[in-house]
Amino acid sequence: MSFESNGLTAPRRRWGLAYPARMAEDPHTVVADRLHRGRQRYTGGRRALMTVLMGAGRPLTIAELLRDVDGGGAWSQSSLYRNLSVLEACAVVVRLPSSDGVARFEVTEELSRHHHHLVCSGCGRLDDVDLPDRVEATLHAVTAQAGEALGYEVDEHRLELIGRCANCR
Repeated sequence: MSFESNGLTAPRRRWGLAYPARMAEDPHTVVADRLHRGRQRYTGGRRALMTVLMGAGRPLTIAELLRDVDGGGAWSQSSLYRNLSVLEACAVVVRLPSSDGVARFEVTEELSRHHHHLVCSGCGRLDDVDLPDRVEATLHAVTAQAGEALGYEVDEHRLELIGRCANCR
């Protein structure tokens, strides 16, 4: 089945790698499959958690997730951490450290899109940022050269831009 027949756009190609403009499959189907392979269930609570993470547009803290999942109050902090650990082990969520020592969580790029992060050195807030294709191509070339100089073949890259957000300036 082609992307177009599903009403989806074909993957964009960058440097020989395919980055989907939109996922070919429903992200929840991918999550359910990964959890099943990890012998875990895709419960209603995990689905609600993934829906919040997929719609956030930026990495979220535990406090933000506790507030946003099912209107708050539905989860204990320990249950949330436990479920995030399962989702992380099944490669659908990533844990991101921040300058304030508070971890943030987001869905993997496979379930969202290739992006980088802006990190506030004051409060630790992380925001997603998309770079223009020409900047991504240059970044890829530079990281490939750096890897080759040390005998590596670079598979992917991540970039963090550090500064101060509007609230901390």
